[in-house]
Amino acid sequence: MKTLFLTLLLIGYPFGLLFSQIGGDGTYRFLDLANSARVAALGGTQIAFTSNDLDLTFYNPSLLSDSMRNQLSINYVSYIAGIGVGYAAFAPNKCGPNAFAVGIHYVNYGTFDGASEYGQLTGSFGAAEYALNLFYSRTITSQLKTGINLKPIFSSFESYNSFGIAADLGITYSSKDGLSATALVLKNIGSQITTYYKNGDREELPWDVQLGFSRKLAHAPLRFFATSNHLNKWNLSYLNRIGDASQIIEPSEGFASLLMRHFIFGAEILSKQHLTLRFGYNYQRQKELSVTDRPGLVGFSAGIGVKIAKFSINYGIASYHLSATAHYFSLAANLSQFIH
Repeated sequence: MKTLFLTLLLIGYPFGLLFSQIGGDGTYRFLDLANSARVAALGGTQIAFTSNDLDLTFYNPSLLSDSMRNQLSINYVSYIAGIGVGYAAFAPNKCGPNAFAVGIHYVNYGTFDGASEYGQLTGSFGAAEYALNLFYSRTITSQLKTGINLKPIFSSFESYNSFGIAADLGITYSSKDGLSATALVLKNIGSQITTYYKNGDREELPWDVQLGFSRKLAHAPLRFFATSNHLNKWNLSYLNRIGDASQIIEPSEGFASLLMRHFIFGAEILSKQHLTLRFGYNYQRQKELSVTDRPGLVGFSAGIGVKIAKFSINYGIASYHLSATAHYFSLAANLSQFIH
């Protein structure tokens, strides 16, 4: 277990030396949005799990397993400023070492009033983005699995449209006792195929390298998570310029703070009565979006999961700003239980 973790760490580390894209540049940024209430409650990104939950394959395709066959999951997010985010996935009934699933991820930005450069109204228009998710995973051994998620993408803003293709690659190692898992994921590797306007430059996708770990305590109903993301870029801070152009101050940030920006932490409190409480902390989100003198709960998240009859229901809440909170809702069921 320790050997594999160190190997994955060494694989991920060189990406931080070779690449240095600036966060916020590029296109199809909706691919970074969380849609699972469970993962949102755990900080927004977690990739190392040992549980049977189809929603988790969105974050790590190697988590897809034969035990998820006939599962159906539906997710909706009441995001910031009335933006709606949704995700649905289904795994067909197929047995064997190879597993398949399909999903659809979308974001609807709402309806806007169009106007000319002279302020004359030209009518309303919409904006939305979609990504089809085609999952495949293969069980190498009882402890090691690999997977891929192929994602055709369509983005539409008023009359400007763009197509693209991306893929997530994942590998997960689970301990023999099933209490811990280590995972490595390469996310959003791909390209923009057509640009939003003729002869436009192709924009980069928000690709990411992630390394995650989880551990359930053997004699306590607690499971802990930690995921390190953006291993392809070391400095995730931004310039907070103070003063006018003639007197610019660029505050420096210490090593510990820069390191913490890469980590997302989460915890689950498990109950025998089919009830789970979840908590998460995202340091990068807090540093980017909180008000300096009033950080509040920005960066913190929480949620609850319950099993009622044949359904799994999850709710998550995440604070993005003093005036911006997102609510996540997830419903899942195994259709095999409804067939007699």
